[in-house]
Amino acid sequence: MEKIRQLIPSEAWSVLMVDEEHHELVFEAARGAKGRELAAFRLKIGEGVAGWVADTGQPAIVNDAVRDPRFTRRVDARTQFETRSILAAPLVSRGRTIGVLEILNKLGGGFTRQDLALVLTLVEPCAIAIENATLFQRTEQLTITDDLTRLFNSRYLNLYLGREISRCKRHGIPLSVIFLDLDGFKGINDQHGHLAGSGTLTEVGTILAAGVRESDILARYGGDEFVAVLPETPASGALVIAERLRRAIEEHRFLEPQGVCARISASFGIATYPDHALSPEGLIQKADQAMYRVKEREKNGIEVAV
Repeated sequence: MEKIRQLIPSEAWSVLMVDEEHHELVFEAARGAKGRELAAFRLKIGEGVAGWVADTGQPAIVNDAVRDPRFTRRVDARTQFETRSILAAPLVSRGRTIGVLEILNKLGGGFTRQDLALVLTLVEPCAIAIENATLFQRTEQLTITDDLTRLFNSRYLNLYLGREISRCKRHGIPLSVIFLDLDGFKGINDQHGHLAGSGTLTEVGTILAAGVRESDILARYGGDEFVAVLPETPASGALVIAERLRRAIEEHRFLEPQGVCARISASFGIATYPDHALSPEGLIQKADQAMYRVKEREKNGIEVAV
């Protein structure tokens, strides 16, 4: 991108990557006066010149943007940037468009066919390199995340807990673990089938993600068991978060998109470093034991380890 900037001086450029799941383009990198304002901004495939390029796999030269029917004013309206001319080229790897390179407002005149030929020559190896990096990242992600819920798995949980406990030891700060097990989950499997059970677990993952802080870590421990790690949080703070999660699960109507209105609850156990245990295994065990005391008592409750 730096080489392109030198060879084709322009006011701004950006790289948009295809999000296949949502059928959108995401601004992954942008340079220019308003580049920072585009972080995580999205266009629908087919929207704007870049969206057209992503949709068709064809490059585009537009030297009078406002007169081009493909041009969208939405990005300019958000950033207060004035787009006058555009050169957009698809990032194609192994026959598939994975993104778009967009260059805006060439200095000293309009974009030419020679500019486009130069860009296409440069972006071809770039696209392959980007896709290779993305595939590596996805493969790495698969080793630490749960396929169903997209939360972390128990392998990553143990690694993370070990690192965090070492940090807590150095700085003398607490850390809490919430261990939760769903109540009534077997009934959903028995009554509605395993696909409904999988859907329920996915919905639980979404509820948990919405109920914790950005600094917290969520993992599916196994089956219908989940763990939340709360850095720099004493047991009193963990109780507040656990109650929020308990209430959210209890009030949620599961499987509504499938025409079912299923209700479940969850039992919670809390353990805190250094009050209840000094190791990852010890914390998980203590929180698990506290959770089972809730199960044996009345379910749908919270207990702190002793």
